[in-house]
Amino acid sequence: MQRIRLRYTKRGRLRFTSHRDFQRAFERALRRAAVPMAYSAGFTPHPKVSYANAAPTGTGSEAEFLEIALTQVRDPEQLRALLDESMPVGLDIIDAVEARTSGLADRLTASVWEMTLNGVAFEDAEKAVAAFNAAESVEVQRRTKNGVRTFDARGAVADLQAVRPQPDMPGGEPCAILRLVVRHVTPAVRPDDVLSGLHAVADLAPPVPAAVTRLAQGLFDEESGTVTDPLAPDREAAPAALPTAAGTAAATAPEGPAA
Repeated sequence: MQRIRLRYTKRGRLRFTSHRDFQRAFERALRRAAVPMAYSAGFTPHPKVSYANAAPTGTGSEAEFLEIALTQVRDPEQLRALLDESMPVGLDIIDAVEARTSGLADRLTASVWEMTLNGVAFEDAEKAVAAFNAAESVEVQRRTKNGVRTFDARGAVADLQAVRPQPDMPGGEPCAILRLVVRHVTPAVRPDDVLSGLHAVADLAPPVPAAVTRLAQGLFDEESGTVTDPLAPDREAAPAALPTAAGTAAATAPEGPAA
């Protein structure tokens, strides 16, 4: 089997689609594009699709990843284009590589998030961020199916900054942007947990829900503090392109007499 890894987005109104909604749309796209999918065994075979760390419902994303298994070899870029044409606008397939390494999920150790806080002055956001970063721990609560759970939101945050929007919001409405790098830990710390932490340490409470977008997802580099592209190892492992027949002939042809 050939394995292809894809990067896709959740943009605009489609940020409100659930992971199950995306799965249904993607499986329909596989059928429309006539992708030669490999299927699981058993009484109810399913196409072999592996999803990795999907973003929560209601958040946008520029960096969602999945892997598919094929029974026939396909060019990754051509396959990407066919699938992208078959998906709703906003659920865009933006990158594809052949899987040549193992452990894609193991390379998703952190995410870069952006939160737009409409109605919050930049100075207020900056003060709250300073208080959060100065704290050794920030306990927050989240309701789960097993009841209310308390955990530390500070330890997972590798970086948190307040960014002044450019240009300013129309009509003079205050707005602040938060950029944060969050490690993938257990229990998972989500952007809304960080907002709860900002409320706990500095009483920061946006008047409207924050617009949250995942900008990147991948392996966290402790030295640089950056999140690297998880598909890069597959690109680097790809064999070099073979020379064409014309190029080979030109390279081996004897030189003519000097003028």
